[in-house]
Amino acid sequence: MGSSGTSCKTCTMRPFCAVNPDELACDRQMDDLVLGYRHVRKGEALHRAGDSFCNVYAVRTGSFKKLSLLPDGRDQVTGFYVAGDPMGLDGIATGHYASDAIALEDSSVCVMPFHLLEWLSREVKAVQSHVYRMLSAELVRQRGVSTLLGTMAADERVASFLLDLSRRWRARAYSPTEFILRMTREEAGSFLGLKLETVSRILSRFQRQRLITVNGREIRILDFAGLSKVASLSA
Repeated sequence: MGSSGTSCKTCTMRPFCAVNPDELACDRQMDDLVLGYRHVRKGEALHRAGDSFCNVYAVRTGSFKKLSLLPDGRDQVTGFYVAGDPMGLDGIATGHYASDAIALEDSSVCVMPFHLLEWLSREVKAVQSHVYRMLSAELVRQRGVSTLLGTMAADERVASFLLDLSRRWRARAYSPTEFILRMTREEAGSFLGLKLETVSRILSRFQRQRLITVNGREIRILDFAGLSKVASLSA
């Protein structure tokens, strides 16, 4: 893949990536689109709100949080991204990124220059379909966040959050029942619109109810049906 010396063809995230090269006419189209990848150390920013928009990214390894500035000047976590997820799409509308993207651990991303993405979208129908799919997924993600914050009680938010993480790990062929929270409880609380103490209290209650076990950041889901019931979802 570009100057990195690796290829999308050999990437372990190939089946799960937002831009899956299997659906393109040839591997060279992917080489044209993905010019390289960038390492981002834990706590460093991939981009900051207000930076000029140049690239769309796909998480290759690791994970990120998205920080948005609230009207009162506070930062709020508005998303978490793991391997295969697209990032940076919020810069398309204005030509500037609308949020900070901060690495939760040592991570890497594939870099897709947007002008090449636009050009390939016009030339290759499969790329155009990918762009539409990425934009649609981001809209669905944001609608889900709005529903989470606007209509759900605290217990429902935490249960839905854990189930969403489980679903995302399952989709990437990792264990859906045992995983590590890459974010702190404070960051999870910021995303869920809850205080740190509330998140900790709910996790402890879920553990007493034998829905999950918690060991630091390690989560094990014991009762999917029960957790889904709390989240007001069908098991």
